[in-house]
Amino acid sequence: MKIKRVMAAVMCTAVLACGCGNNESTETKKEEKINQQTGEAAQTRPEEKEYQGKLDMIEPSAYRDVSGLNLEPGSYISVIGKADSGEYWEQVEAGASQAVADINKNLGYKGKDEVKVVCSGPGEAGNVDEQVNILDEELARYPVALSIAVVDTKACGVQFDLAAESGIPIVAFDSGNDYPGLMAMVATDNKKMASEAADHMAEFTGSSGEIVMFVSDSCSESAMERETGFMEQIGAAYPEMMITEVYHMDQQEDMRNLIAAEKGIEYPEEITEEEILDYILARHPELKGCYATDGETTNAVVDALDRAEREDVKVIGYDADEEEQKALKDGKINGLIVQNPFGMGYASVIASARAALSMGNEAYVNTGAVWVTKDNLESDRVKKLLE
Repeated sequence: MKIKRVMAAVMCTAVLACGCGNNESTETKKEEKINQQTGEAAQTRPEEKEYQGKLDMIEPSAYRDVSGLNLEPGSYISVIGKADSGEYWEQVEAGASQAVADINKNLGYKGKDEVKVVCSGPGEAGNVDEQVNILDEELARYPVALSIAVVDTKACGVQFDLAAESGIPIVAFDSGNDYPGLMAMVATDNKKMASEAADHMAEFTGSSGEIVMFVSDSCSESAMERETGFMEQIGAAYPEMMITEVYHMDQQEDMRNLIAAEKGIEYPEEITEEEILDYILARHPELKGCYATDGETTNAVVDALDRAEREDVKVIGYDADEEEQKALKDGKINGLIVQNPFGMGYASVIASARAALSMGNEAYVNTGAVWVTKDNLESDRVKKLLE
């Protein structure tokens, strides 16, 4: 009887041990499977690109995506800016180059099969004749598509006709014109952002007082939109604010002649840009705000205000190169409309590829812009845009 009880106990223990072993084995296998699935998910989950924040600003989202752009091996895309140097245009080139790199990676192209992009622009920023010459040269190379930031709205029509005859689609970016055959316009919403700049200027000045506008040029679409958008909003919403002067930075000859006549200067051509800006500021002793429509002009206005020791004048400008960021931190600039030139270059290549493949394009691609002040300069969103 005792032996039977011992045998029963042993058998019970064996059964329990076996059951525990099976449970432990099952749980281990479950855990291993979960770990394996998690590891596989981590491997297949795409890592966020370091430039993703810039791409996320582009609308529609199709212009952030290289999938489906099955260009022929060795295809060549041309990108022509308003200048071949400067932080803004370097960012455009970086975006265009990244888009092509992503296309090649997606298609598996290497070596001579790689899609290529060449970015160029006038050595002298905004030189219309030089840009037209570059356009002629690029069309003679027969790219599959070409994108261009048009310096002068009245230029390039003949070249665009030739491109159409040769089957080379044209995409405009940053600044375009009214040519009916453009495949897409890739740009900042300039009128909207200029209107927003006017609202901020009203905040800074108490919605009253004199404002002077310094416009980068008198012939590009982007400059015109930034001028009219600001003026229209001031006129419509702020009756106590007065735009007392609009100076276009490409009309220095007229201003030199005016200064020379007024001051009896024999050689007007010797009058510098700095002297012109100093003269304009001196004409407005009650000035409360300055609005500048690009980075170079913004920096020039800040320097002029420094020379005149006019610390009370509020400044709103565009873009955010290192000099502008420093001025923003120092309180010499009150706010900046910061565009997305990297995204503009990227989306321009996408639009060009789509045009080359007859995939169709949106008429307007918005590459986004952000209002930046000293308070949000170090925010994640702004830092991603400026990196």
